[in-house]
Amino acid sequence: MSAMSYERIKLEFENNVARLTLNHPEALNAISRQMLRELHDALPRIADPANGARCLLLTGAGRGFSAGANLTDSEGGFGEGPRDAGAVLESDYHPLLLQLRDLPMPLITAVNGPAAGAGMSFALMGDLVLAAKSAYFLQAFRRIGLVPDAGSTYMLPRLVGWGRAMELALMGEKLPAEKAFEWGLVNRVYEDDALPGEAVKLAEELAAGPTRTLGLIRKAMWKTFENTFEQQLLLERVSQREAGQTEDFIEGVTAFVQKRPAEFKGK
Repeated sequence: MSAMSYERIKLEFENNVARLTLNHPEALNAISRQMLRELHDALPRIADPANGARCLLLTGAGRGFSAGANLTDSEGGFGEGPRDAGAVLESDYHPLLLQLRDLPMPLITAVNGPAAGAGMSFALMGDLVLAAKSAYFLQAFRRIGLVPDAGSTYMLPRLVGWGRAMELALMGEKLPAEKAFEWGLVNRVYEDDALPGEAVKLAEELAAGPTRTLGLIRKAMWKTFENTFEQQLLLERVSQREAGQTEDFIEGVTAFVQKRPAEFKGK
């Protein structure tokens, strides 16, 4: 295992999995400008093939995933008096969210406790969202007079539908993990003590897969929100051409014919 040195996050590489942990547990992993800077530094390292990562697992340290923006952060742009509360979104959050969207590998979020505000937004970026039974999701923005941000207004209606998205945003009520699963916001729910191990197991399973193809699947799924049917058919054609030229495709077909498990290399 190798690890990078940060203060507000932890980044570890093991078994082709990059494990990224929001690491300010005494503040429930509230997102500060420092944390954002460290995340900006970490994501290119994760995407760098030299580090061997073929899946990203994002979680939180301690008893929560993230409480959202750190309102006591001296750099955060919060405080008394009117101000441009959206400036930090444009400068820090949006580039980070685009990097997460464009990762060339699967992204799993393991929600080990509260995921509120922008913390919920980060949780929703997972291709697979896993949650502990005690976890909950909260669109906390309206509680401080702000609108949902960090991609929430994009993701929520697509994940749970218009009516439920409106309810979450307007009411600002907690959504428990098991109800989030019923609504389609969460893929899997585990007992609290089982979540870390199950998340790693799933991440390692994806990391052992045909990574380039999985990256193409991610890209196609994101594009379906904006493409016409004809455009999506063309994207499938282009993506399939690229997938068919990978070594993993040859290995997959060979393994199928030989009736053995495929040994994918991510190439």
